[in-house]
Amino acid sequence: MNKVHPSAIVASGAELAGDVTVGPYSVIEDDVRIGAGTVIGPHCVIKSHTTIGRNNRVAQFASLGDAPQDKKYAGEPTRLEIGDNNTIREFVTFNRGTVQDAGITRLGNDNWIMAYVHLAHDCQIGNNTIFANNTQLAGHVHVHDWAILGGFTQVHQFCSIGAHAFTAASSLVLRDVPPYVMAAGNSAEPKAINVEGLRRRGFSAESIEAIRQAFKTLYKSGLTLNEAVAALTGQAAQHAELRILLDFISASRRSLIR
Repeated sequence: MNKVHPSAIVASGAELAGDVTVGPYSVIEDDVRIGAGTVIGPHCVIKSHTTIGRNNRVAQFASLGDAPQDKKYAGEPTRLEIGDNNTIREFVTFNRGTVQDAGITRLGNDNWIMAYVHLAHDCQIGNNTIFANNTQLAGHVHVHDWAILGGFTQVHQFCSIGAHAFTAASSLVLRDVPPYVMAAGNSAEPKAINVEGLRRRGFSAESIEAIRQAFKTLYKSGLTLNEAVAALTGQAAQHAELRILLDFISASRRSLIR
């Protein structure tokens, strides 16, 4: 039997797995699905059209699945989808998507989302990311696997943060941050590669050196972006990590931080 506190309000149209825990004074609306092992803390609000997977921990005062903060939104049944094994801390706000984009805001698996984080409409977050306190994402932002966003990072709409990238505290991201890159500043600029993060995730010394040289080609060589991409294309045949970088560059919507 799931453990729903007597003061919580769970709509009859919500679907909770048998061992879900819901804390005092939380509100769960119709068309909400919550998977096995998930714990919803006290004073949380989970709005309609929200799916939450297995083994998540949602702390007190979280607001999940409310309408997008977009003047074009006209009540369409868009969604918020949260995967498995996520930690979601106090006072976070995750909004649903819009029909102007995917219609779904997504958070993947094994993410660590700290207090006061905002995910606006249509954000697409991968797996194993860390968002420190007060990270704020505007609409349509994509964050790839293993990225780490420092506290008070702000990300402009339609920007992308590449896999294994890192932003320093209080960074203002106005353009795309490539994979493996450490960025900082207002507005954020590329500073180095995320060597320590790559080591912790098992990248070999050879792979890290290839990424370091790619960073130099991209940012220190004086080449234009097109010239740098051409130079890196040949190296990518020997290093799969560089193919990830090139694919990110080709898909860039906001252009790269430079």
